[in-house]
Amino acid sequence: MAGALDGVRVLDLSRVLAGPYATMILGDLGADVIKIEAPGGSDDTRFWGPPFQNGMSAYYTAVNRNKRSVTVDLKTEQGRETVRRLAETADVVIHNFKTGTMDKWGLDYEALSRLNPRLIYCSITGFGETGPLASLPGYDYIIQAMSGWMSINGTADTGPLKVGVAVTDVFTGLYAAIAVEAALLAREKTGRGQKIDLSLFDCAVSALVNVAANYLMSGDIPQPLGNEHPNIVPYSTYEASDGPIVIAVGNDRQFQALCSLLSDRSIGSDPRFQTNPGRVAHRDELNRRLNEEIKRRTRAEWQRLLAEKGIPCGPVQTMDELFRHPQTDARHMTVTMHHPTVGPLKLVASPLKLSGTPVSYRLPPPLAGEHNNEAETGWQNDPEAEGNDNESP
Repeated sequence: MAGALDGVRVLDLSRVLAGPYATMILGDLGADVIKIEAPGGSDDTRFWGPPFQNGMSAYYTAVNRNKRSVTVDLKTEQGRETVRRLAETADVVIHNFKTGTMDKWGLDYEALSRLNPRLIYCSITGFGETGPLASLPGYDYIIQAMSGWMSINGTADTGPLKVGVAVTDVFTGLYAAIAVEAALLAREKTGRGQKIDLSLFDCAVSALVNVAANYLMSGDIPQPLGNEHPNIVPYSTYEASDGPIVIAVGNDRQFQALCSLLSDRSIGSDPRFQTNPGRVAHRDELNRRLNEEIKRRTRAEWQRLLAEKGIPCGPVQTMDELFRHPQTDARHMTVTMHHPTVGPLKLVASPLKLSGTPVSYRLPPPLAGEHNNEAETGWQNDPEAEGNDNESP
């Protein structure tokens, strides 16, 4: 069954995370993604490790399946001409070079759209192509700091903390995939492509959602709350007798249902805790008293009791617990891909479950320049025919 983006060709001049994540999503959906690197491989994640498996880094494998790799030297006119030739037959170009670099090489949107007016051109930069910071490079850690994300993570004791995953890169990759798909739909109506100017900074600001809205409405600067929620209480991590568990009470009815399970019934009758605004105002005392109760039972006991009451909860799982959990298995969230030189690679699968045009796992993460011969022969080889022994358990 063909993927939703079958027939769409993507020229991927990005590296590290945001761009490659976007192009992997498009590849999973059926697009033919051609990954462009310098000779020898210029995607830094190829060398970020350990761990490595037969020379291939885990980081690189995370975002580079369903791609073909072609190496060209963009510092030479011959290399740039190769990209122009490929762009003539492409539907999408995605890059994350610093602002001005593609213009310097004559590979900017205006130049390539003259060759291919239907081309969709997505530029991913740290701060966008306008504004006083447009010339600065973008790194997730810096963006987390400057976008306000670090200011709301951690506690008063720890100080600002970054999120453990490079989330601003991930947000930007998701926004890029959405923008490209929207531009493809628009092209069906207009017959023309367009340019997408996407920045990590903008995407990080957008992803602040309710926290940013709280500030814009009240003018109050959000403070780091650790694992707690700025607008809802109790909605935090509590220590059961055998480890941490998250309990997320979303309304007054759920709060009273929680209180019915507690030994200290005075918590549920305390007038300060009857409404969510009251619980937010007295969060420290309420959470202290709840912790005294939660530690009386195991996480499994609380999961069973809270599920019976319709109260959302879940244990804080480590990676090993996550990947042996039956829910992870039931949702087919791992996939094994077979590379002829690297061997079997176990990867996180796509979360996209489409009934009519399901995602597919056609090509394992490529070696640098693995498909140079195909480029030289005009892409006569069918990418669908490669890697067809890859499987999702």
